[in-house]
Amino acid sequence: MKIDRRYLMLPALALGLLTAVSAFALTADEEAVAKRVEAFRNAQIAQDAKALEELSAPELSYSHSDARVEDRATFVKNATSGRTRSISLQYKDPTIRVVGDVAIVRFHWIAESETVADGKKSSTNLHILMNWQKQAGTWKLLTRASTKL
Repeated sequence: MKIDRRYLMLPALALGLLTAVSAFALTADEEAVAKRVEAFRNAQIAQDAKALEELSAPELSYSHSDARVEDRATFVKNATSGRTRSISLQYKDPTIRVVGDVAIVRFHWIAESETVADGKKSSTNLHILMNWQKQAGTWKLLTRASTKL
């Protein structure tokens, strides 16, 4: 039986591919945070006060790109006021890094919204930093900061 070098390379390539795929796999905590981040994005689009409260910590510090800082009650009130309507909201290229009971989340925010009163549309292009903390076994948004791009 003649053994070709190509046949010897297949197991090595397969092992290398499995290693590369597992290097990109999320840990259980990272996956849990990713789900909470997506739930938060959906709650923002839907202007769902109950969901935004449940996803955020009582100690929330929510900073806007214009330097306004809101606590949880103010953030939820303003985010669900109905003054604007979300046309689109993307969290692009997210990265999640879990360190103990804290998760550092970064992404590129691209959104378009419309003012309900006059129909005026506006776009935002931001870099976002979120810090999530595991509180009583559940990931909660603790801080959020944004920078205009």
